Amino acid sequence: MSAAYILLCFVLVLILFSIIGMLAMWVDRKLTARLQFRVGPPWYQNFADFIKLAGKEVLIPEKANTFMFVASPILGLIASGIAGTMILLVFKTKTVFPADAILILYLLTIPSLAIILGGSASGNVLASVGISREMKLLMGYELPFVCGLVIAAIKSGGSSLSSIIQFQEQHGIIIGSLSGVIGFVIGVLALQGKLGLVPFDLAEAEGELAGGSLIEYSGLLLGLFKLTKALLLVVGPLFLISLYLGGINISSPAGIITGILKYILILVLFILIKNTNPRLRIDQTMKLFWGWATLLGIAGILLAIAGW
Repeated sequence: MSAAYILLCFVLVLILFSIIGMLAMWVDRKLTARLQFRVGPPWYQNFADFIKLAGKEVLIPEKANTFMFVASPILGLIASGIAGTMILLVFKTKTVFPADAILILYLLTIPSLAIILGGSASGNVLASVGISREMKLLMGYELPFVCGLVIAAIKSGGSSLSSIIQFQEQHGIIIGSLSGVIGFVIGVLALQGKLGLVPFDLAEAEGELAGGSLIEYSGLLLGLFKLTKALLLVVGPLFLISLYLGGINISSPAGIITGILKYILILVLFILIKNTNPRLRIDQTMKLFWGWATLLGIAGILLAIAGW
């Protein structure tokens, strides 16, 4: 596989997943509005918002570390795009990247680190509160997320997405087992925190922190952070689909339709959790992730070892 082919796939993933992610964000906003007896935005609103941000002036604070301030949103976008490219290549060509599931786990951590680095580089004291919450949130949900990956790896006997998907093609989807259900549930919760959706939106609670870590960002740089979130709203669910729902066969129309339904299932779960729970305090969030979610993850690992 040539470098030019991989680069082309990367560019296509950035474009395609950004479009799908923005449409998914619109579905979220539209359904949330309907549940609150509001009309909600038109389907093109997120695209218009990004174009508007791209046309605005980028203001860099006087005391900011300019290089880190500018590089952080680009770093988060590239990491999300690489993770999406790897998943798409596995779906399309059954490409085997050794231990790529672990690599994708790390890549999905970089967007959160980019928010932390960008907020720190801004030099704004008010951003430090959002940075503190983002760091605690990151440390909270990563441990259960790792447990969810370990469950899938134990069940399939491998740590590459290709081997995990191949196992499910031969033996049935992992979510069909008790340990698989546990892994899927904590995976959904961890992704809810990674995306900063209610009840885990404490790091950018507008009513409290005026934008949180991104308070100093404007123009295209702020748009890149928004675009990264749209990418994660596609890449994250696709990662869960690979681990627990058998992946997506994009070589046939039936496989594509089934994959779309799997994605919609996870998106609906995100929206339901978002609209049926209040925002948690940071201590409640840490207690949930380091307490119940981690214990559930460890129980799932033990059940997976036992063959359940």
